[in-house]
Amino acid sequence: MEASPQRPRRRWSAEAKSRLIEATLKPGANVSAIARQAGMAPAQLFGWRSKAIKSGAVTPHRDAERLGFVEVTPTASASVEIELGGVVIRAGADINEEQLVRIIRAVRQA
Repeated sequence: MEASPQRPRRRWSAEAKSRLIEATLKPGANVSAIARQAGMAPAQLFGWRSKAIKSGAVTPHRDAERLGFVEVTPTASASVEIELGGVVIRAGADINEEQLVRIIRAVRQA
């Protein structure tokens, strides 16, 4: 039995990769949308981006990664709503800071 991919493998030039990676580093960029627009799997672009950041070839915008918090005094039924890039995150008073940071970062990368 012979198995072959439905689409032949594409070769991306270094320039094309650089341009796509740079687009993902802009504040508010949606990596998945950029990948789909380029006709590729989002996982592939996330991989390129991660590899470029780890190698030091590119540096993400520091302001985009820094999260600021304000002191909030919760009540029994308190909740907070955060709108980020058109996505609304609702969190109860019982959520800890680490969990909220992970959620916000996931939304930013989606």
